[in-house]
Formats: sequence, structure tokens, C-alpha cells
Amino acid sequence: MMIPRHLRTVLCAVALATMIAPVAQAQLTIDINRPNFEPVPIAIVDFQGDPMGGQIAGVIRNNLQNSGLFRSIAPGSFIEPNLGANAQPRFPDWRNIGATGLVVGSATNVGGQIKVDFRLWDVVGSKQLTGLSFTSQPSNWRRLGHIISDAIYKAVTGEEGYFDTRVAYVSETGPLNNRTKRIAIMDQDGANNRYITDGATIALTPRFSPTLQEIVYMAYGDTKGSPPRVYLQNVDSNRKELLGNFPGMSFAPRFSPDGSKVAMSLSQDGRTNLYEMDVRGRGQRRLTSSPAIDTSPSYSNDGTQIVFNSDRGGSQQLYVMGAGGGGERRISFGEGRYATPVWSPRGDYIAFTKITGGSFGIGVMKPDGSGERMLASGFLVEGPTWAPNGRVLMYFTQQPNSGGRAGSVALHSVDITGRFDRVVPTPTDASDPAWSPLIPQ
Repeated sequence: MMIPRHLRTVLCAVALATMIAPVAQAQLTIDINRPNFEPVPIAIVDFQGDPMGGQIAGVIRNNLQNSGLFRSIAPGSFIEPNLGANAQPRFPDWRNIGATGLVVGSATNVGGQIKVDFRLWDVVGSKQLTGLSFTSQPSNWRRLGHIISDAIYKAVTGEEGYFDTRVAYVSETGPLNNRTKRIAIMDQDGANNRYITDGATIALTPRFSPTLQEIVYMAYGDTKGSPPRVYLQNVDSNRKELLGNFPGMSFAPRFSPDGSKVAMSLSQDGRTNLYEMDVRGRGQRRLTSSPAIDTSPSYSNDGTQIVFNSDRGGSQQLYVMGAGGGGERRISFGEGRYATPVWSPRGDYIAFTKITGGSFGIGVMKPDGSGERMLASGFLVEGPTWAPNGRVLMYFTQQPNSGGRAGSVALHSVDITGRFDRVVPTPTDASDPAWSPLIPQ
């Protein structure tokens, strides 16, 4: 496991020894690709010692429960409620309450720092799967909970976690016919919400860099008729720079996998085509040349292809072409229209919005167009974005009001099987989410 950049981390010798055992030998495992499985019952004991330990355990419970892969057992049923990180569990007691996994830990104040130890036990196999020790500033307690959640997720599923991440989105307030829209950012669980823009002008379509904690977004000028501008902003330092003025741009740019370029759609001379721009050098070139409307480009995970939607065939459909343009081929052939395609970070799926009649849905298909399946549907459901592990999607949905017209807007997340859909908490109405990569480690 890589060491978080601003956390001083020490791996315990015992923990390191247990981590080298192949996960496949343990009985506490989940095949995340199976369409049908039961959530793993897991007991997460409040970390002993400093009161902050209970808060860290709460973050872990919330993360694992919200993933849909785990079922957190109520602490009130624990027979050993005060079990510490260095104690040997009485495994029969935990099996008696139905636990398959057990998480224990301790939190200790050491010279103004907080030292956190945790252990993950396979209750059925009576063995430890993993254990780590961290020393950090007390203000990092929530992030420690996310990092431990990621370690548990990986130990049980074999997949990378996604809890130590952020989400940018459009915060919406005010009447529906005169919305204030500003860019906000928060932890993936809804905590630590803050605003990137002040709401003086409309800000839209935030998109995260896949390599840095940077976002691009579009904001309209202060004066009527002024062209929209695209900004590049670091979410940690808040340093902002103008990427360019783009009159008529339909969608904000999406980064290439290495973060050096962005693809975008521009409307010029009555045509909407795709362009590529170098983020630092600002060089620009056109990728498509068509009388059709080409929009919503998204790079493949290896940077060699781009998926986009176009009405060149008479209706709005998905197409794939080379990253440099050319070789366009249609991949969507179902009923209805397709929009907002986003390539998975793993490269195995393309997520999209589908509109059939008056119904909206979020679906996925393989890059060749096969295997299409829907994960969510509703009155107005759109704008998918991938978690960095490619196993979870976030999107936004708008509910009808009492008059049958568009009402409140909220974020949702859904796992790749479509079995577990939940509302993501935000302090205001929220739309158009964008998931960050894992916070640098």
C-alpha cells in the first residue's frame, strides 16, 4: 500500500506479515463481478482509546454499508464491544452474532499526533487478513477512516477502493426558473462540503483531472451576451487559471487519461464538432468535421479512443473513433436516444444516459456496443460519472413536483450490478457530479 503524502504512516511488523498471504486463501471474500450476492455481514468495533476512535469507526461503517457489499452489524449486539487492536478475538462469539468479518482498532494521542491501529479479521477462517498503523494530525481522522475503508474493501474484494476520493458537483439553489448554480466539492460520502465558485455567475459542468486534484468548469460572464469561460482550478490550493473563452461550447472539456489534453465540443458557423486542446500549451485542433451535432467526448482509459454522441445517423447515438479523429463507428443500436457517454477507468464499460420516450435512464455497455444493460431509471436521470475503481457510478436525478413538472435535484450512486442505489447527501439541490481520482498518496 502506498503511503498517503501528508500522513506519516508506519506498518506494523505483524500486519505486514499477514498482508503477504494471498487473499484467495481467506474465506472472507466477495466476487464483485457476480450479479447476485448477499452483502457480507461485518462487525466494526469502536476503536479503543481516544474518543476520536469511535468517529473513525463510524466513517468505516458508513463507507462499507453504503458500498452495498457489506452489511454492518449493529454494535448493540456485540458480545466483545471493547475489543482492542492487539487483542485476540473470541471467534465463536462473533460467529454467534452472524459476523463474517470483524474490524477492530485503537486510537491514541501521542505527542499531539493521533496513532491509529486497525485489524481486519476473517471470523469464519479465524485469521487476520490485514492490519495497518498510522500516525497523523488529529484533523486527518476522517481521511484515516476512508483509507482504512479502502484497505478493507481491497482485502475482501481484490479491487481497489474508492472511499478516499472527492466529488465535484453543481450546487443549485433558488426558484427553478432562476437558479443560482455554483461549483461545490465534497468527500464522496457528502462530508466536508465547500464551494469553489461564489454564485455571482452561473457555473456548470465540473470535470476532474484523472491525475491531479484539479477540475475544469464552465462559467458565464458577468455581462449579458459575454461568452462562457472555462477555468482550471486546483481544489487544494484554490489556484485558478483561465483555460479559454469558448462561445457556443456545448459541454465542458473532459481530460485525457494523462491529464495533458482535454476534448470538448465547440459550436462554430452553425456546426458543433469535437476539438482537442493541450491544457498547458493551449494548442487546439479539430477532431471531427461533420454537419451533424457531435458532443460529449470522453477518452478511453488508455487514451487511444474517444466515445461521443452524435445525430449524424438521424438520431442521437453513441460513436467511437480514434483519439486523433477518424474511423468513427456507431456502437448504440437500442431504442431511443443516447447521451453523455463516459468511459470506465478500467476500460471495460461505457456509461451513458438513455432517453426513451419520456423516460430517462443510466446504463452501461461494452466498448463495442454489446452487453447493454440499465442500472437506474426515473423522471429525469442523467450525467453518469465513474468512481476511480470503475465499479460504482454517480449520477443525478430530478423528481417531478406536485404539478408533474421538474422539481428537486439530487445525487445518487449505484454499483455496477445495479443492485444498490442510494442518495448521496448534499446541503442543497445537486446536479452533474464528477468523481475525483484517489487523493494522492
